[in-house]
Amino acid sequence: MEDRAFSKENIKHYEAHKTLKTAQGHLNAVVKMIENNRYCIDISTQLMAVVSLLKKANMQILSKHMETCVKDAVLSKSKENIDEKIEEIKEVIKYLNKI
Repeated sequence: MEDRAFSKENIKHYEAHKTLKTAQGHLNAVVKMIENNRYCIDISTQLMAVVSLLKKANMQILSKHMETCVKDAVLSKSKENIDEKIEEIKEVIKYLNKI
């Protein structure tokens, strides 16, 4: 059953929240797999699924940032706000290139 406090209407990062809750469930399952001495490849496969979900959630957050915060800065026509958002995105891209 979906928590009404986290509906599409009242949370900016609704999709990322759903994705992260799924990742959390997978990660809890991986911990149990390790505790139960499951086969290494099975554990690794599930860990890769968690990593994939985290990457997906990150893209959802960044997309929402572009659709809201960056768009608002552009529409404000404030050079300072626009420059700030550009610098933020440059920093994220730098970090993503390290991964």
